[in-house]
Amino acid sequence: MTLSCFELGEQMLSVSEARTALATLIERPLVSERVALTNAHGRRLAEDITATINVPQNTNAAMDGVALAWENNAQTQWALAGDAFAGQAFAGNVAAGQCVRITTGAPLPPGTDTVIMREQLVEQHDSVVIEAPERVKRGQNVRQAGEDITIGDVALTAGTRLDAAALGLVASLGWAQVPVYQRPRVAIFSTGNEVTAPGNTLPSDGIYDANRFTLTGLLIEHGAEVIDLGILPDDFTALTDTLADAAAKSDLVISSGGVSVGHADFTRDALEHLGRLTFWRVALRPGRPMACGWLGTAHTPFVGLPGNPVAVMVTFLQFVVPLLQRLQGRPVTSPRRLQAVADDALKSRFQRTDFIRGIYHNDKEGRLHVRSTGAQGSGILTSMVAANCLIELADDQDGVQPGEVVSIQPLTDWL
Repeated sequence: MTLSCFELGEQMLSVSEARTALATLIERPLVSERVALTNAHGRRLAEDITATINVPQNTNAAMDGVALAWENNAQTQWALAGDAFAGQAFAGNVAAGQCVRITTGAPLPPGTDTVIMREQLVEQHDSVVIEAPERVKRGQNVRQAGEDITIGDVALTAGTRLDAAALGLVASLGWAQVPVYQRPRVAIFSTGNEVTAPGNTLPSDGIYDANRFTLTGLLIEHGAEVIDLGILPDDFTALTDTLADAAAKSDLVISSGGVSVGHADFTRDALEHLGRLTFWRVALRPGRPMACGWLGTAHTPFVGLPGNPVAVMVTFLQFVVPLLQRLQGRPVTSPRRLQAVADDALKSRFQRTDFIRGIYHNDKEGRLHVRSTGAQGSGILTSMVAANCLIELADDQDGVQPGEVVSIQPLTDWL
């Protein structure tokens, strides 16, 4: 039985335990809606897409040439009976010994079963001569009806993200609208007197608000609609009013930093006033402290991520992405992993999962290798810009030596 995020107490959690428990915040998936196919890129299917036609609809020519009924290579000259074009089929049957000019995609005329490509033909006024007939095989260059998809087949399953290829497939089946899950509406905010919006003068003791923009990008990449609450003041009443409104309008609320335990904190007080809040210690680096809970009567999930910029990205990928999966009717899955050979020594600590920013590449033999980006401080944003993966050193590893195989999570694939 999976414990909810409120039942775990002060124990140190593994990454897997935290990921599973956090998913219990989502009580039900979002409702579905139908959208025009032209607006469906990046959306998640809420229902299966089932074929109502064969694809291709007709048995047709795979290339330009002539269509005929092939028996053997004794006959080399064939009388032309007419033409067949894509969108304009040949009318009638093709008699034995005759052929029809045909273009790619044109339905194969009755009485024919083979297409000879144009490059193998010598065309005359009312006939064609086949060169090298011994190379012809009966049925060649023909695409059968339903060869790709047959009527009744499930072409795409619910939960599939509609990328460019999927959109083309749906269009080939004649769907003008598709059932998709609503985009998760995610409210994000920053807090802290030291946090300054980009474009404003930076105080001597201030920092620019990088995390809110990082979260915006991550959420958009993962199909969410962002509600940007900006930088909230350290004022209990203002925080409470803003967060109550956000909880009513959003499906998930996320903050970075500013939610702590052990000292006075307006944000924490406002969150606890609005709902239920708990704090975790997760055995990972970067990103150890986290908060989670529910806000308002609708039990809108809340996740408080660490304040360090790199920790925000790492914890988002490990813990927030599964929440977005749940909201869109998908099971919680672990991040995609590949295996790579470490090029250099990597430090870790037993009973803690370390995520090291890395760069993977292929050697001359095609084997996947990976190296660290360098300094791994949790505030070094340039390391995330340079990285194309996270090197995952699990809690049963105590460092890695060059030549050993490690797990990596590519950063360039969001699905």
